[in-house]
Amino acid sequence: MTHKAGFVNIIGYPNVGKSTLMNALIGEKLSIITPKAQTTRHRIMGILNGEEYQIVFSDTPGILESHYKLHDSMMKFVESAFEDADLFLLVVEVEATFDNVGILDKLNKTNVPVIVLINKIDISEQALVAAKLQEWQQILPRAEIIPVSALKKFNLDKVLNSILLLLPENPPYFSKDELTDKPEKFFIAEIIREKIFLYYQQEIPYCTEVMIESLKEEETIFKIRAIIYVARESQKGIIIGHQGAALKKVGTMARKDMEAFLEKKVFLEMFVKVSKDWRDNEIQLKKFGYIFN
Repeated sequence: MTHKAGFVNIIGYPNVGKSTLMNALIGEKLSIITPKAQTTRHRIMGILNGEEYQIVFSDTPGILESHYKLHDSMMKFVESAFEDADLFLLVVEVEATFDNVGILDKLNKTNVPVIVLINKIDISEQALVAAKLQEWQQILPRAEIIPVSALKKFNLDKVLNSILLLLPENPPYFSKDELTDKPEKFFIAEIIREKIFLYYQQEIPYCTEVMIESLKEEETIFKIRAIIYVARESQKGIIIGHQGAALKKVGTMARKDMEAFLEKKVFLEMFVKVSKDWRDNEIQLKKFGYIFN
């Protein structure tokens, strides 16, 4: 009996549905999802195991123009996806243009199979979808083009079947009971960051980073101490809110998700600290896990 295994790397612009797609394919919420761009900052692996296959999906940050060293690091995660891919999933939208010539050139020149997923067809007219299919067949002639709705899980069975056909024969790269390469602390921090993105407006979510200072499991409860870092002193007051109301709201929302994720009661403490202009500070970016050398 042959076994297939490989790295399926998901790329695309911000907010096209990459995280929703991976979560739907895995059947678990690994990547946080918000309506705001740049929600995903790391390369997050999700592992789908079957008796005869192991698919290692990678959700990558949205392709963007860099304005901070943080963005440079995020784009390095995207670049790393080109180094180990056995298959690319390029996620695009029906009513948006993908005009990154560098990425398209790489995809046209690569020997690695490419599947273009035209997402959000549930909110698009059929004629536009048909036109987009033809357009992408011309842009990437060797790619397979599949219209999907990651949110509604439409056509994802076809995506999975196509992946399995294209995946190389390999033994599993990870244990068959593993779901991801990230530790619990990472996902707990991401839960808090997701609530910050959902609760606060304008620039505030983009200026924050979350670190889990301690995570202690006791018999009936997890005790978690988290630090929310902001880039400027003025942002600290906004995060906390009047008499701590905003921070309390975020904590309540985050705790509920943590309890579902950890399957145990959670006692959550959150503190806000200023790390001045951390998005352009290499020392801080290393501390937060964005730079590894």
